[in-house]
Amino acid sequence: MATNTNAYENACQEIADAIAERGISEAESINRLKKEISRKYGLRSIPKHSDVLKLSRNELKERLKRKRMRTASGVAPVAVMTSPYPCPHGKCIMCPGGPFSDFESPQSYVGREPAALRAAQHGFDPYEQVKARLRQLDEIGHDFEKVELILMGGTLTARPLDYQSWFVKGCLEAMKEFGEERGREIRNTGITFETRPDYAKEEQIDRMLELGATKVELGVQQVNNKILENIGRGHSVEDSIVANRRARDSALKVGFHVMLGLPGSTPEEDKKMFECIFRDSNFKPDYLKIYPTLVVKGTKLYEQWKSGEYEPIREEEAIEIIAYAKRIIPKWVRIQRIQRDIPAQFIEAGVKKSNLRQLAKERLHEMGYECRCIRCREAGLSRLNGKVADDSNIEFFSEKYEACNGTEYFLSYEDVANDILIALLRLRFPSEPHRAELKHAALVRDLHVYGELVPVGEEREHSWQHRGYGARLLKQAEEMALDKEYVKMAVMSGIGVREYYERFGYKREGPFMVKNISL
Repeated sequence: MATNTNAYENACQEIADAIAERGISEAESINRLKKEISRKYGLRSIPKHSDVLKLSRNELKERLKRKRMRTASGVAPVAVMTSPYPCPHGKCIMCPGGPFSDFESPQSYVGREPAALRAAQHGFDPYEQVKARLRQLDEIGHDFEKVELILMGGTLTARPLDYQSWFVKGCLEAMKEFGEERGREIRNTGITFETRPDYAKEEQIDRMLELGATKVELGVQQVNNKILENIGRGHSVEDSIVANRRARDSALKVGFHVMLGLPGSTPEEDKKMFECIFRDSNFKPDYLKIYPTLVVKGTKLYEQWKSGEYEPIREEEAIEIIAYAKRIIPKWVRIQRIQRDIPAQFIEAGVKKSNLRQLAKERLHEMGYECRCIRCREAGLSRLNGKVADDSNIEFFSEKYEACNGTEYFLSYEDVANDILIALLRLRFPSEPHRAELKHAALVRDLHVYGELVPVGEEREHSWQHRGYGARLLKQAEEMALDKEYVKMAVMSGIGVREYYERFGYKREGPFMVKNISL
């Protein structure tokens, strides 16, 4: 008689074979099959999805993949959280976190968010966090050969330099070793740093670049100095403007975190904020995270709310404001996140709905508009929503706009009939770069081909990676820079993508990949 272990393995193999033979792809049908075969083998529990995946042929992994959105944008995002540490300026009135808070959590977090829980379970060790996250992705059927690291948990650029180095090194070592254990090479496509505008000065930008940064997310919060003063933010709108320019002139991608319903603001004021950041050339971020203000116990804002001094933003107001932002957003901005992932039981007042993005989109449709942000149009997510791009409809586009005393070009390949974004490149003719490597250089701050993550050397149906779109955009950018009499091109490249640019004649200079285009 077969042992329990053998019975389990045999059941997993039979499930995998049956899925292949019957062409099953719906989750409900797969679960029914698993129950049926589990009964046949007398199993006490249904086999894990990850165990069936291990015995599945490559062509089946797509059917068994769970949480498909995880890698639908072409990379595997891995969020890693730093340990609790005091904020350099003190504390904003709405912030629930910090080492001396009721939660003893990283800044801005209550410690019960998914990334914060994972970090705490691993003692905030970057190596262990990254390995755990990669293991999760592998178990639910995702490719993980292209990883974007997102460093969260407070103002990392205010931490001691040795901590910053140790943290990033631990992340990269975990990626390398996990790949070796699986017999695959993991490439780091980029590293995102979250920081405050007043902690993104030249010396801090240089440090981030040294550690492999490709993107910086600035806690702008609002573009009204009176409101920033009300919340004890400790920096000004002018700090945000300067940080934005410095980062862009250093070839970094720039994201803004903004908040709705802060003390002293109104729905109209929040709408004006979006008009300002999308239209004023001092701002114009590449990426955006939108957070309605939440009241959490233990904060100064909680006391203001209890005393009647502060009235939180209502759900309907937040939906209306976000729908308005989506209505006027330029095509070169990507809304990464709407709403914090603080569990509802910790929110005393404010918007508790976690599906704000969906509700705002529905409101926008009621108004007769479509959101044209990158996330709403990118190929991979569009496919998950039933819209598949067609080769015959794809055209090249170039949109020019002024930002931070420089000129930006958003170059893209798009399916015009279905309004689907295939690939993009952000080209910048800078104002005053402080880095010696960037003198007389045009900058490629971003090059991204959307669609499902495809490992290097492979091609897949309905995916757009490795089809030459990136190479074509890069060539177009070089020609445009040469036409403006730039002698060289500098590319902001992830550590694991430098080899790609070498194929086109680029060589490493400091943190950048640089090519003389005048030859």
